[in-house]
Amino acid sequence: MNDSPADRPTGSSADSPAERSAGNAAGCPADRPAGAPPGAPELFTWEFATDPYPAYAWLREHSPVHRTALPSGVEAWLVTRYADARQALADTRLSKNPAHHAEPAHAKGKTGIPGERKAELMTHLLNIDPPDHTRLRRLVSKAFTPRRVAEFAPRVQELTDRLIDNFIEEGSADLIHDFAFPLPIYAICDLLGVPREDQDDFRDWAGMMIRHGGGPRGGVARSVKKMRGYLAELIHRKRENPGDDLISGLIRASDHGEHLTENEAAAMAFILLFAGFETTVNLIGNGVYALLRNPGQRERLQRSLDAGETGLLETGIEELLRYDGPVELATWRFATEPLTLGGQRIATGDPVLVVLAAADRDPERFADPDTLDLARRDNQHLGYGHGIHYCLGAPLARLEGQAALATLLRRLPDLRLAGEPTDLRWRGGLIMRGLRTLPVEFEPGHRCDEGDSLSTP
Repeated sequence: MNDSPADRPTGSSADSPAERSAGNAAGCPADRPAGAPPGAPELFTWEFATDPYPAYAWLREHSPVHRTALPSGVEAWLVTRYADARQALADTRLSKNPAHHAEPAHAKGKTGIPGERKAELMTHLLNIDPPDHTRLRRLVSKAFTPRRVAEFAPRVQELTDRLIDNFIEEGSADLIHDFAFPLPIYAICDLLGVPREDQDDFRDWAGMMIRHGGGPRGGVARSVKKMRGYLAELIHRKRENPGDDLISGLIRASDHGEHLTENEAAAMAFILLFAGFETTVNLIGNGVYALLRNPGQRERLQRSLDAGETGLLETGIEELLRYDGPVELATWRFATEPLTLGGQRIATGDPVLVVLAAADRDPERFADPDTLDLARRDNQHLGYGHGIHYCLGAPLARLEGQAALATLLRRLPDLRLAGEPTDLRWRGGLIMRGLRTLPVEFEPGHRCDEGDSLSTP
């Protein structure tokens, strides 16, 4: 749910809706624009997707605000230093509204979520500025107060344990498909008020949005159309029979003079699902993978959890967000007037993409930035953005991430990677960073009985 907010092989299509929203329709290495600094690394290749951090380190040092051609052909500025990134995320001259994009003919239609315009889903938090942004964010923020998130914790824990129950007796699993993907889907559906009997449909649509192979954008657009039709029907049903859920709350706000149109309500529900599930999928997947690759840190966390402590888990989630977070680049921004950023002159209408992954490894801000340190204290990372577009659902994502990691380590203490790290592939695209699969092995365990406690230590 990031309101701030990889296979990238030649000839591959992007997998993720958020990645398609960045315009990575082709997934091919981008051509360097004229005037690119000599020695600039090649971006958006298989090798880059596997480990983009050396390339980002080069850009931070030699070209911190870097103009490049994206695989879609759209040219944009990449912002890689922490100080510049923080400035850009809060700069009111950088609009979220795609109407401000001075797009050439070849770039038309290559930004935004495929199908959202035709489905009348454009008026969501990723595409608007104040005052509309302020109004809509105020309405939906009531669902993410500390009290509401705390009340949701038992349901998240129940989902976490039940998903592990589905594979714990097998001794192996794909942690993306079997665990990290369904957990946030079911959680956000519960929050929105999607009936349990309909939630598997949402899981299927979300899966198509990530994995559809029928084309770079068409598969996503079809899933968006199906989701839009369902949301229109659900809003009608909730208006007749409201409940204690987010969609009902949006309807009540509209009926009490907050001027929320049906399209706005549908767009809000859509973007919360769209932006909410994939960031948490990647937080869990990237986080587990980082722990498996750093056994000393993983053992330290496991000992802390066994002792009934939560402090290292809490700082550890923040460090995993910084170290290899779920959102590689913040979503599109467009200059509404000329401005200077990191010494570069940005023209009116130019797209700007803040590289969160690069900023969060800036040695000018973080000591030993390429080292995973779960106890890191000075950790004001940008993993969930900054400013008015800071991730609305960050508290829920943190809850889901903490529950997932703690429960996996508690119930599968010998969890290990099945195969070699070089066999893993990252999903294609630009915005999100996440694994396609994460095959693991462990000693088979037992399912939770009805009388077992579902809470973590």
